[in-house]
Amino acid sequence: MKTESLPLRPAGSAPNAERQGHRITTVNFAGRSAGRHHPPGSRVAVGDLPIISQPLHRLFTWYARRYLRRHFHSLRVSRASALPVKTERPLVIYSNHASWWDPLVALVLAQEFLTGRSVFAPIDAAALARYGFFKRLGAFGVEQGTRHGAGQFLRRARRILQNPEHTLWLTPQSRFADARERPVNFKAGIGHLPQLVGPLCFVPVAIEYVFWEERLPEILVRFGASYETSPGKMPLAPAGWTEFFAGRLAENQNALAAEAGERQPEKFRCLLRGPAGVGGVYDRWRALKAKARGQAFQAQHGKL
Repeated sequence: MKTESLPLRPAGSAPNAERQGHRITTVNFAGRSAGRHHPPGSRVAVGDLPIISQPLHRLFTWYARRYLRRHFHSLRVSRASALPVKTERPLVIYSNHASWWDPLVALVLAQEFLTGRSVFAPIDAAALARYGFFKRLGAFGVEQGTRHGAGQFLRRARRILQNPEHTLWLTPQSRFADARERPVNFKAGIGHLPQLVGPLCFVPVAIEYVFWEERLPEILVRFGASYETSPGKMPLAPAGWTEFFAGRLAENQNALAAEAGERQPEKFRCLLRGPAGVGGVYDRWRALKAKARGQAFQAQHGKL
């Protein structure tokens, strides 16, 4: 994947000093534990971090793919994306938080593009207490909006990112936000990672849910160019890093928004395809009529 250098600014020069607080970002997603280094059925333990159950993860990812197919016409990744995600460094993927569907989309993306990696993600501690099985999918709990929760996040993020085969998946907006909302505002947790951990690779991921020609919506995804950081070599304060990361995601979201407006499916790689047409009795009747006339039945509205 393309790697870009970062512009430097003096420490403390970044605006919005209020972002230097210690609130954290959470996402209701637990990522994929790779099978390359662990036999089927094994579990991956990282100190006090979650134990990832391979069988449960495979089952839940299968369910996520099936569920997305039922409710969307397609899941597509922009061909302009900087893929594949390849790096020898620990990986931080951060995405916008457009909807409730984001965690299921992230599961599919992890399965497709993060083979060979164990993926972890923070989740609100109260939610994790209710849905405890997420602990076995790579989720770790943090308290929202407290200094203690900020410490939880940073300690566990540091543990995770000490292993080059690990990925940390974040939604730094820490709330649902419209995909076209600008400016993109992040909580401060992500900005502490470049100086807290060793060399890292960061990748912004933009996600949109749009209607094109069919009854059901499309899921559109675009991976931005990766960029690498090393402690001590780039003198940015945490607030400066936070602002920088938010700007890179906004650039990627703008590019995806432009592609979505063009409404050209051929510019995307289709990962999942769901139902097309009206569905139900009406489409069955249309299929019978086409058969009686010796014609091929075409369910897709976009091909009329």
